[in-house]
Amino acid sequence: MRSLCVWMVGSVLGLAACSSEPDLSSVAAAAALPVQRHDLTQALATNGQVVVAGTQSGVVLVSADQGASWMREPAPGASMLGLTACPDGSFVGIDFYSRVWSSDTRGQQWKSVKLERPHTPLAVACDAVGAWWISGTGSLIAVSRDQGASWSVTDQGEDVQYTTLQFVDKEFGVATGEFGNVLVTEDGGTTWAKRPPVPGDFYPYATLFANRNDGWTSGLAGQIMQTLDGGRTWQPQNNATGAPLYRLFMHHGVPHGVGAVGTVARLDGDTWRAIVYPDAMPASLGAGVSLVGPNALLIGGPAGLLRRVAAVSN
Repeated sequence: MRSLCVWMVGSVLGLAACSSEPDLSSVAAAAALPVQRHDLTQALATNGQVVVAGTQSGVVLVSADQGASWMREPAPGASMLGLTACPDGSFVGIDFYSRVWSSDTRGQQWKSVKLERPHTPLAVACDAVGAWWISGTGSLIAVSRDQGASWSVTDQGEDVQYTTLQFVDKEFGVATGEFGNVLVTEDGGTTWAKRPPVPGDFYPYATLFANRNDGWTSGLAGQIMQTLDGGRTWQPQNNATGAPLYRLFMHHGVPHGVGAVGTVARLDGDTWRAIVYPDAMPASLGAGVSLVGPNALLIGGPAGLLRRVAAVSN
């Protein structure tokens, strides 16, 4: 009988141990991190003091120390496709759901307005006087000069997606789109004129102009084309990485790009070469930006990937 009682007491204690609540402290700690594994960074922008990262998960990640630490800012329902900084330091972004988002200079207090045309925005730019420019489907370019209260739309009357948009200075802007289409304005966006297309039915992932003449555009299968005359003619450029580059940006006066299989590249003479960095992930990098201060870049991608990468010295 004594043995049976001991067995029963042990069984009860064992059941009590099994029914105790599991330790979820590690789960809670992971959930409290500012950057989550489900975050997919699709765009990056900086005003020199603050860096913002647009994600697909209804938040914007903000860093006030050049990417060393981050905090989460709500942008409810947003899947941010593009971001840019305006001359006054504020930020403007576009999302997958035809909304234009804006924030203050700290990357906080995000608010949105509905964009009717183009129905699907694909690129965003802020010009030298702070006007918001959006390009997208239906060969449309929209501009708001009153922070989204009203819009004016230029329609090229074609079934073309304009995937990139940039203002180089107060008057000169350029948009590039599928089938190699190139649009240029030389009067601050009052009029837009087509230039000869990039050869080969080119589809631009990203386009970057350093000035009114010198520009680069990246496309399918690692193609990169260069213009030296403001988009009137284009020539192929060697891409030694072999990877398509999804974003192009300047760092210390040198064109850089990020793209497939974790590629970070820079233009070296007439050739785009990979920047080798430790623990590279073979993931598609959808965003990159030049950091102020350290000779470093910030890259962004899936699975909460936001990393500083040391740049090659000029």
